Amino acid sequence: MLASIYDSVGALVGEGAERITFPVIAERAGVTPSTLYRRWDDVDALLEEVAVAALTREGESAPDTGSLEGDLTEWALTIAHDISRPERVRYLRAMVSARGDLVSSCPVTDRRHDQAREVVRRASERGEPAPTVDQVLDHVVAPLYHHVLFALDVDDAYARRLVADVLAMVR
Repeated sequence: MLASIYDSVGALVGEGAERITFPVIAERAGVTPSTLYRRWDDVDALLEEVAVAALTREGESAPDTGSLEGDLTEWALTIAHDISRPERVRYLRAMVSARGDLVSSCPVTDRRHDQAREVVRRASERGEPAPTVDQVLDHVVAPLYHHVLFALDVDDAYARRLVADVLAMVR
């Protein structure tokens, strides 16, 4: 049942639906609207849950190329390619629009934090000078998401430049 609800929401977001309501989602998913009302406070809560599920993958780890520059570059390119796919862009924008208030945590950012910590830890263990986790998030990850959310260009050159910028902070 949950999969059909998520699939229905994903299809509606993918179609660029102007108005997504519980009755519309329920009809697509083959459930009653009361099923949705019992589980989620509102459509925005459901949209956020579906977006988070679509944008996170359990067990996904950061690349391990043997160098900080290699790890950060491969990771930034992977993120850039993933979040700039049209269906991901729609989910990101849906997730952001579903948020009315500030949140203390988000599974998407929590996952990126864990990956950044992994990259920084490995670099430190190899004896490489490494930026902080916050520097990686603020100067590599956040700009990628910012560009995607605001329909700015995200290409390999941009991702590589972000990595070069954060590495320059520790050299």
